[in-house]
Formats: sequence, C-alpha cells, structure tokens
Amino acid sequence: MTRIGVDVGGTFTDLVLEKTDKNDCASVFVHKVASTPHDQSVGVLRGVLEICELAGVKPADVSVIVHGTTVATNITIEHNGAEVGMLTTRGFRDILHIGRHKRPHNFSL
Repeated sequence: MTRIGVDVGGTFTDLVLEKTDKNDCASVFVHKVASTPHDQSVGVLRGVLEICELAGVKPADVSVIVHGTTVATNITIEHNGAEVGMLTTRGFRDILHIGRHKRPHNFSL
C-alpha cells in the first residue's frame, strides 16, 4: 500500500509518502515543493508526481492521499484574510472567546 500526506503552507507544500512492501516493511519518503497560492492544486499535483518519482511508485498505485493546510491558520494569525462572520448555537459560546484569546479559564468546563 502507498499513502501520501500533503500539507499546503503559505510558502512550501510538504509531502510524505509511505509505501509498504509484501513483507509489511515500510519505506518513508519526504519532499518539499514551492506552494502555488494562485492555485494550490498546482503545487500539490507537482509534489505528488515528484514524490512518486522519488519513491519509484506509479501515481496510480497510490491508495490514499491525505490533505491538510496551514494556509487558513496563517491567515488567521496574520489578520490578512477576507472579512467573515460566524454563527454559533447555544452552548458553543467559548468558540468566540477562544478565537479572541479572551477565555478566562482555558481548560475549565
């Protein structure tokens, strides 16, 4: 089985490929490509193709690709994203406090 994990960041897209042979021995490959903010899929696809080549794996043999991103986290931290609103229901008010870092007792129920 061959699996790939992808994390898209603002500057780089990081990839990890794990392939398991018939004897359940795993090999791990890591790779980094430049992110493509205008279209994140370009960097992801380039990275997937390149890491498959490094590992000697055909892209068609990849059974799972897991995707994550720190782009939204960076936008939140840097305050440079679009203006947005949020709706929440009763019982989830802490989400607003956590977002503003103003919760008086972080781990208190």
